[in-house]
Amino acid sequence: MLFTHDTEVSLQSAVELVNSAGEPDTLTEVADLDDFYERYEFTGRHERTRAELDEVRALRARLRRLLTSSRDDAVEQVNAMLAEAGALPQLVRHDRFDWHLHAVDPDSPLAVRISVETAMAMVDVVRADEMSRLSVCDQEDCDGLVLDLSRNRSRRYCSTGCTNRAAVAAYRERQRRAEA
Repeated sequence: MLFTHDTEVSLQSAVELVNSAGEPDTLTEVADLDDFYERYEFTGRHERTRAELDEVRALRARLRRLLTSSRDDAVEQVNAMLAEAGALPQLVRHDRFDWHLHAVDPDSPLAVRISVETAMAMVDVVRADEMSRLSVCDQEDCDGLVLDLSRNRSRRYCSTGCTNRAAVAAYRERQRRAEA
């Protein structure tokens, strides 16, 4: 494991949230947000309203800027996000999770908690000088984000779909060259 469990999960959820803004948008209904909330085992307040969904959807552009920024720019953004939320990191233990960091009250709005958890995860990324673990998909017609947690830093595509399209294109190119 490259980062602590809570850092990796926060990064994964942030990347999925940003990528949900693609075509098609995969975060359009409250039920989609419910699934996201459950999949990443968020805790705390979850209103299950259209207003909450809209707040979380509005966060996607800001998280994209953060996750694709340079290291120094990331520091400025992280500091701003933590200051805006009045973050006060504290060690907590709940449910099946051992000690980990929370930096805002569990009753804070979900969008605030997602923002702060992403900022806290980026603290670890910046401190470890691992910004290269975040990139944009190598598929020509895709701008999805990629979180590469592999040991050999080999992940280049945001999804299985993009990986498969790249493999098919490479195969067809090899076939074309073999025939020529």
